[in-house]
Amino acid sequence: MTETSGLAVRGLRKAYGDHVAVDDVSFTLAPGSSLGIVGESGSGKTTTVRMLVGLERADAGSVTLDGRDRSAGTRRGGPRRAERLARAREIQMVFQDPYLSLDPRITVGGCVDEVLRLHFRLGPAARRARVAELLDQVGLGPREAAALPRALSGGQRQRVAIARALAAEPRVLVLDEAVAALDVSIQAQILELLTGIRRDAGIGYLFVTHDLGVVRHITEEVVVLRHGRVVESGATDRVLGAPEHPYTRLLLDSVPRRGWDPARIDGARAAAGGPRP
Repeated sequence: MTETSGLAVRGLRKAYGDHVAVDDVSFTLAPGSSLGIVGESGSGKTTTVRMLVGLERADAGSVTLDGRDRSAGTRRGGPRRAERLARAREIQMVFQDPYLSLDPRITVGGCVDEVLRLHFRLGPAARRARVAELLDQVGLGPREAAALPRALSGGQRQRVAIARALAAEPRVLVLDEAVAALDVSIQAQILELLTGIRRDAGIGYLFVTHDLGVVRHITEEVVVLRHGRVVESGATDRVLGAPEHPYTRLLLDSVPRRGWDPARIDGARAAAGGPRP
């Protein structure tokens, strides 16, 4: 990745009182590539990505996309509304529970249309056509478009959340435990959907998860966080296949399998000073 292309995160730090949630976190995401951010609960994963999308303000560090400083919009005297909206479009986020991020009073089609009205100058007919196109892209049709979110299954709601994020035409899509609450079979469908979208649209993914199986399936590079700091990073195959840091090995050993000994894992975690799952 060149200095002016893709996403570059440098030295991010965030503290809440005396607790440092994120400390000197740095990584890069090349255009159209996929990066996993992994670690146990409390490792700083979600706080990190919330700073990227502007839901939290970093105490220190920088976030740039294609060489443009994305932190400028959070400063006093920052960009005007039009520029702030343009910045917001660049990085979109899909949350673990889509129902909490969808307005229960608005139909599925209305939820996607709302994004188009906010970011693009399109007439009603053009918006309707674009809504139908986006929903079709995630495997939903007119029946789902007319429904309220509560009438859909969990997998269908997650598809709506993805369509709504895609409506903004982002450069980067942040997926925060986006398949964690779904049944295994539905997880596979959503992961396959995401793989196809990235291949066709060239969007970069930041996939935040504790599930190393998901990381193996969908990412090319991975960052391992522990207590808010990066302890290991690199190509996914290398980090998960031949980990160098004891904490990464602990995460891998914690995955249940034949012969798995949870008591031994708890002992190793306690010796490393890490949290219990």
